[in-house]
Amino acid sequence: MVNCLRKRLAVSRLLDRANKKVGVSGAATLLMVVMLLGQLLGFFRYKIINANFPALGPDSTDAFFAAFKIPDFFFYTLAAGALGVAFMPVLSERLEKGDKRGVWALSNSLMNLLAIIMAVVGVVIFVFAEPLIHYVVAPNLPPVQLENAVNIMRIIAFNPLLFAMVGVLTSTQQTMGRFFFFAIGPLFYNTAIIISVFIFRNSLGIVGLGVGALIGAILQLGIAAMGLLGANYHWSPKILWRSNDFKTILRRLPARSIDQGMDSINSIAETNFATRLGVGNVTYYENAFILHTAPILLIGTAISTAAFPKLTERLAQNRYDLFRKEFLQILRAMIWIAMPTIVVCFFARAYFARLIFSAAAPEISLVFGFFVGAILFRIIFAIISRWFYAQKDTVTPLIVSLFIIALNLGLAFHLSKPGVYGIAGLAMAQSVVAAIEVVILFAIMVYRDRKLFDAKFWGGVVKILSVTGFSSLAAYSGVQLFPLLATDRGIFTLGSKLGLITVATLAVHVLVSLVFELEEAKPVVAKAKKFILKPIKISY
Repeated sequence: MVNCLRKRLAVSRLLDRANKKVGVSGAATLLMVVMLLGQLLGFFRYKIINANFPALGPDSTDAFFAAFKIPDFFFYTLAAGALGVAFMPVLSERLEKGDKRGVWALSNSLMNLLAIIMAVVGVVIFVFAEPLIHYVVAPNLPPVQLENAVNIMRIIAFNPLLFAMVGVLTSTQQTMGRFFFFAIGPLFYNTAIIISVFIFRNSLGIVGLGVGALIGAILQLGIAAMGLLGANYHWSPKILWRSNDFKTILRRLPARSIDQGMDSINSIAETNFATRLGVGNVTYYENAFILHTAPILLIGTAISTAAFPKLTERLAQNRYDLFRKEFLQILRAMIWIAMPTIVVCFFARAYFARLIFSAAAPEISLVFGFFVGAILFRIIFAIISRWFYAQKDTVTPLIVSLFIIALNLGLAFHLSKPGVYGIAGLAMAQSVVAAIEVVILFAIMVYRDRKLFDAKFWGGVVKILSVTGFSSLAAYSGVQLFPLLATDRGIFTLGSKLGLITVATLAVHVLVSLVFELEEAKPVVAKAKKFILKPIKISY
């Protein structure tokens, strides 16, 4: 009995620590660390899939990637739009008034509504999986690959329902300053898919990956539910249709939903274009896409997600001065961190391609190289979009996104033609439109707040760009000193070379930043000194 009580107490203490409210820097650090683990797992997932299933032939991984496009579309269109940017500002206002009970009532209502909608969507996906794959996503898939894609899509048909529930629960927890369970959930999703490769490889083949994805989604929901312990949440089968706050959320939902949905339509169109270029091109593009997504999530999504509740809180307090100041600090820090990252990605693109594909992959390397511009501007977009969302403006980013996605579809269609740039044209289009989108949003922000981007900010950006020149020289030198050989294989060989190139680039970036007196480098050096020079207590 005593041991049982001790175990319960230990679990309770662990949950208290996990749920403890943290500041922006603490949340950003937590999210970046856990997202790094998640990206490593995601990277390992792709590597395992590539090593066990071919890009060409009847069991091509093209079927696996194509199967997820429609479920992702429905999730992002009908659910993701309500989560975070259209949802959290309303919750933040309730919390500012001390109405935690009202926060959970709104969360419960939204989750119930989305669950009903996504359940219907799941049935539609399950019933119409074959025509959706054949006529919309991948019209040129051979019969065996089409069958595999249809089977996988039917298995994961109700994943959007599970993810919608996860999204509502974790968005509410983030509003309260709890990031732990939101951060670790995706780790279980990736782990489940990795394990499924080995369990179902010889029985279900590539279709087994769909089973792993379903199990991973269930596990992720379970982890999100653990975050409710100690939060006084009680589920109720109610939807607060008469609540003004709930009506506000529903009014904001369409703009954000269309925005997210258009991104998914863009992804479906790119898969369609890649399929028309021949078997294997979907796989090459998706591998390059996941490589370019990693730094966007680690820097852009992690930092902006951690900062968003604080930004909305500043506006709820009517402190626009602090909102502006903290937004600029975060934006500059993200640009400073992003620059050496994209430098390494560009110069070492062949190393990354070899790592993820386990063999020579010139197609992946080529596409990834053209994705570098998109990495930088998507990182910047992650925080500037939240400048609008924090002010409850979801319409402006939507209008800009509609124009940008239409432009991307046109460019992608033209540039990806066999006689032009082929599969690399899709990445070229992404980089071009990502830059245009950021420029347009910057112009709108300046129009609304003439004092937003002051001389200090632009001076800092110029210094960062100057420092990046030295970082580029360091990365180029590293590649020359540790060249990628035809015989290089394995994580240890490739990882050690990549590590040396990366460390050299980052070291030069930080040291030159200190010479240029960039404030972003000072806390990094201070923490490094504290870690290196910290005395070790030796007990005798």
